[in-house]
Amino acid sequence: MASDPTQLQPAVFPGLPEEDPSAVSRKQDHIELAFKSRVEAAELDSRFFYEPLLTAHPQPGSLPPFPFLGKILRTPIWVSSMTGGTALAGTINQNLARACAEFGMGMGLGSCRQLLYSDEHLADFDVRDTIGTGLPLFANLGIAQIEQLFEKNEPERIDALLKKLRADGLIVHVNPLQEAMQPEGDVFFRPPLDTIRQLLQYLDIKVIVKEVGQGFGPESIRALLQLPLEAIEFAAAGGTNFAKLELLRSDPVKQLIFEKIAAVGHTAEEMTGWLNTAVRELGPELRVKNVIISGGVRDFLDGYFLLKTTALPAVYGQASGFLKYARGDYAQLQTFVETQVRGLELAYAFLKVK
Repeated sequence: MASDPTQLQPAVFPGLPEEDPSAVSRKQDHIELAFKSRVEAAELDSRFFYEPLLTAHPQPGSLPPFPFLGKILRTPIWVSSMTGGTALAGTINQNLARACAEFGMGMGLGSCRQLLYSDEHLADFDVRDTIGTGLPLFANLGIAQIEQLFEKNEPERIDALLKKLRADGLIVHVNPLQEAMQPEGDVFFRPPLDTIRQLLQYLDIKVIVKEVGQGFGPESIRALLQLPLEAIEFAAAGGTNFAKLELLRSDPVKQLIFEKIAAVGHTAEEMTGWLNTAVRELGPELRVKNVIISGGVRDFLDGYFLLKTTALPAVYGQASGFLKYARGDYAQLQTFVETQVRGLELAYAFLKVK
């Protein structure tokens, strides 16, 4: 006798759910959101080929570990130097160091100038126990402070600073336009390149040189690449511009006169092109082996693109994105970093740079 179609039961496949409890609501969402989710041609990110056939979904934590600055990172992100000397500095630095430890990132502290002559605020910067010994942690001083220490015959204070912070080395930030715009700004009496060379000759420490939001031109990049530095950090235009920030603290007349010069600078993509050219041309004169690409890196797609186009081993840095979430509860920062890392995992799996 033929079976009654009304009595047929749905097939059950081992290992699969018998029904999808979200199917009805999900399909309703698809109908309601279909017209809102269209992406026009002009909105497509033209930097990448999307290759959906070549790999499975990446597992969380699948980014390959790699050596950087003498240690092993699990995520190619650098927490760029941010703050020092504020009431929130301790909270911010501890949260950032905790995120570095959890996700395997490197960290540069904000300006440690106030620690050169006093340990009053040492606790705000002392994050080595939080980040751990297996990840890079670098202190930070301005080129003006280093010039002044040599003028006073006190460069040993730099070594003492690194020891008290248990830092792996020193970031030197070079910021002539910021100092010129700052009402209380320092004056450089020597070219920064001369001061950097003197520092490298006098102290046996690891040094990174960075700008503060306007980047380096091609001649500066070429000169830095020939020094025995651990890395160059771009701090390119597109993120916080500290020359403009300081100008906004000045009187209206000064703002009007200097607003255009405060707006000069170079993008990270532009600087990557100059760096790649110099790397090809310098040959055995090339001494820098690593680069931190920062400044105007808005998200993991910008970071992924720049990592894939630079000629040197690189990480990318973010400052304002981290700072926004590091001032309060750690859970907010944790969620932000987690999404950035997941985005990178998806980019490495499915995107190829054109």
